[in-house]
Amino acid sequence: MVALRLPSVSALFSPAAVSRRYPEIRWRCHRHVRRFSGLSAQSTAEKEASPETEPVRVPARKDRDEERRVTPRSQDFNAWYNDVIADAELADYGPVRGTMVIRPYGYAIWEAIQRLFERENQGDWAQQHVFSAGYQFIPYSFIEKEASHVEGFSPELAVVTIGGGKELEEKLVVRPTSETIVNHMFTQWIHSYRDLPLMINQWANVTRWEMRTKPFVRTLEFLWQEGHTAHATPEEAEKEALQMIDVYTKFAYDQAAIPVITGRKSEVETFAGADRTYTIEAMMGDRKALQAGTSHNLGQNFSRAFGTQFTDENGQRQYVWQTSWAISTRFVGGIIMTHGDDAGLMLPPKIAPIQVIIIPIWRKAGEQAGVLNAASSVAEVLKSASIKVQLDDSDQRTPGWKFNFWEMKGVPLRIEIGPRDVSSGNVVISRRDVPGKQGKVFGISMEPSILVAYVKDKLDEIQSSLLERAKSFRDSNIVDVSSYGELKEAISLGKWARGPWSASDVEELKVKEETGATLRCFPFEQSLGMKTCLMTGNPAEEVAIFAKSY
Repeated sequence: MVALRLPSVSALFSPAAVSRRYPEIRWRCHRHVRRFSGLSAQSTAEKEASPETEPVRVPARKDRDEERRVTPRSQDFNAWYNDVIADAELADYGPVRGTMVIRPYGYAIWEAIQRLFERENQGDWAQQHVFSAGYQFIPYSFIEKEASHVEGFSPELAVVTIGGGKELEEKLVVRPTSETIVNHMFTQWIHSYRDLPLMINQWANVTRWEMRTKPFVRTLEFLWQEGHTAHATPEEAEKEALQMIDVYTKFAYDQAAIPVITGRKSEVETFAGADRTYTIEAMMGDRKALQAGTSHNLGQNFSRAFGTQFTDENGQRQYVWQTSWAISTRFVGGIIMTHGDDAGLMLPPKIAPIQVIIIPIWRKAGEQAGVLNAASSVAEVLKSASIKVQLDDSDQRTPGWKFNFWEMKGVPLRIEIGPRDVSSGNVVISRRDVPGKQGKVFGISMEPSILVAYVKDKLDEIQSSLLERAKSFRDSNIVDVSSYGELKEAISLGKWARGPWSASDVEELKVKEETGATLRCFPFEQSLGMKTCLMTGNPAEEVAIFAKSY
């Protein structure tokens, strides 16, 4: 759900020192919007009830007007995360408990992800299908057809029993995922081997009745990209599942600057109804794992349940082999928690809705026109070079306020233009990822070819710097372990534990019960040679990664 309203100018942010270059600037910042304190969890009783509608909670004026700062990450990571979502105007509470309303700037980030994802996969992309009206609701009998699927999703289902004032003949499930309804349609679309492979993709919303919610990461309703394929052979399906997790991996590294670890889920963690699940796991700033994307080899589980068959080249009826794969708006949460700092968001340039913000600065009325004209010219030069630029020429806020406002929103580069810059034909450029004087460069020429080359170079540097910084953080917080005691110690220190594993599902669940950590994946990158299982002492062919997660 997207709020169709213009970004508010009422959200004021924590003050920071303004450059000595403008000693005349004096400003104060007050909070006038309520904080995003997180989505409230529901009790077990509420879980089985219909969503409760809550009134919008407007805090007392004392809370709204007092000067506020973003909670430091090191002090309270969860509070910091919620503060950033509120102050960067990414999302707000929905009227139904457990939901959020994505604000325009937050949705712009999701749209950037969508555009980049489709552009990078153009030519190899599945056909776009959108099942709109009837597809939001799925007959309950469809969910029941695949035994492990209904078992896995039952606790998260939202069920409709009344429509038009009358009790429905069959309960309807508000779509939690689409394997069942897609298979129903595939049975009508697939008849011969000539119809295969069939690949579809959609950008849609789904509903899962989450008990513990966190904005963007885990909410009752969320947006996602969802793909489904049908193939004639198991080899083709496996190739597709691996190809898509590779697509997600490259996207995370190259676009979002998130150094994910790619691997295979354990049987315990495999998607309900799949033979195998592949995943990309990202380390957040608090060292918890975030499952950022998955690709499932569904085998013939759903095709047998729904009778999705085709006639092969020999005239024999065969069940299709299938895959499904998805990323969601939790990717936005992953970007926030991977790159953000105490000043707010820090967006990778390729994802940022605004890559460059221009702040014109003047003291006297006679200086305004010249500064604004120069700022507009710079904006046009950058725009013509396909750089996403915005000019903040409003005169209702001080330059210092604007500096902090756009830092909070994570804009990668800031250009400052004052009267002296106009006279010299230069600008001042500051990097969001390098705070203070170290990230500020004076005397960059306004000459188009020089300015454009400099800005593009710096955007590339920021993109690379964010990835390397995140990779260094990740690698320094993964501990190699060889015993269960070492695993427990690593987890207790907030680290990821990596070690040989061939133990049973029961022993995997024991780790979860005793440490709170889950087996995130068996990484694709494995060292050669037989190993010794850290839990049982038996031979182990693979190492696994354990971590606490969202």
